[in-house]
Amino acid sequence: MDFSVVIPARNEEAYLPGALEALAAQRLTPYEVVVVDNGSTDRTAEIARAWGARLIACPEPGVARARQRGLEAARGSWVATTDADSRPSPGWLEALSRRAEGAIALYGPLRFYGVSPLEAWFSEWGYRLFLRGMSLLGQPNLAGANMAFRREVALQLGGYPLVPAREDVLLGLALARQGPVRYVSEALVLTSARRLKNGWVPFLLQQLRSLRGKTEGYFPEDGERGS
Repeated sequence: MDFSVVIPARNEEAYLPGALEALAAQRLTPYEVVVVDNGSTDRTAEIARAWGARLIACPEPGVARARQRGLEAARGSWVATTDADSRPSPGWLEALSRRAEGAIALYGPLRFYGVSPLEAWFSEWGYRLFLRGMSLLGQPNLAGANMAFRREVALQLGGYPLVPAREDVLLGLALARQGPVRYVSEALVLTSARRLKNGWVPFLLQQLRSLRGKTEGYFPEDGERGS
């Protein structure tokens, strides 16, 4: 299974090395790692090159544009996406690959790192419960930090809608209308707790707003990321 792993990044020199190190440790080696530099002014591009990633420029700010540029540039038959501040577990791609046959898209759970053990547990199992509930409602919630899909199908659909913060979820819903979308419980990705800088209550409220399509974007030009 040939996975192109796409990472959008804007001024992520502090976090990107952790993501690239986690991808280098995958039990199933990625076909390629594509870092989309979304107009960084720090060492993001230098770090991506040092780790051997393909560097793609996308100077126009916005995570949807960056993800779309990565999708268009990817050369694998499958595109797996994560974020610059995320760290896929060593078996991430291997677990996705096991469930890919006959599917159009795949997604898995997330867990915060950089928090207390209790908060890490709560973040993972609360999110797993949320994903289960959304699946039962017929609304699979695919997050850009942990999703994969057939590149050809995504391109046929036009790729990511240019909607701040919900481009990943909306593409996931569009893919679900085309064929099977599978939740892969073993495909865990750790993601940074910087989204909790204002505390748990504002974070959870923002997630509810995200479901209603009212969150802001990912990069500073768009506001705070909502999902």
